[in-house]
Amino acid sequence: MDYQEERPERPERQEEERPVTFFRFEDLRIYHKSLDYVNWVQEKTMLFPEEDRTKLALRFNEAARSISLYISEGSARNKSQFVHYLKMAKSSIRQCVVYTTLAVRQNLLTDTAEEESRGVLMEMTKMIGALISSLQRSNNYHNPNYNNNYDNNNRYNNNNNRESNYDPYNSMGNTDYMDRM
Repeated sequence: MDYQEERPERPERQEEERPVTFFRFEDLRIYHKSLDYVNWVQEKTMLFPEEDRTKLALRFNEAARSISLYISEGSARNKSQFVHYLKMAKSSIRQCVVYTTLAVRQNLLTDTAEEESRGVLMEMTKMIGALISSLQRSNNYHNPNYNNNYDNNNRYNNNNNRESNYDPYNSMGNTDYMDRM
């Protein structure tokens, strides 16, 4: 028996019909875009010669995967930490730009593949930037007296270490940033 014959057909995944999941990061379009990019990088790097697959391809794949990993890890943290992880995801995107350029210069990727990669990377950068802005705006929206040094109880607010109960997915019922991601 062939495994392929036993496997049921999967319907095409449509973003609009995706149910809300237990793991909230799976509701973010940027997360799914990053997974698609991981698949794209894996497909392209499998075509690299063997010696390049063990060097450049491994690092390229690792950088692509880290985009998704940072998004998922950060989503389980408080708002300021989530923003930090999203910025780390943007750093991984920049690494992928470098690996794309190196692969083109070594004649491992075509100019068309370079354009595809750079286009997706630019789009993901914009999506993450919009998500970061939305998270930062929502924090200021909750507290009209907000300033960078003190919270509502006049305690020193160090955003890098402050724990909060902020839910980046359901901030006062406002999930408009998810609609854009």
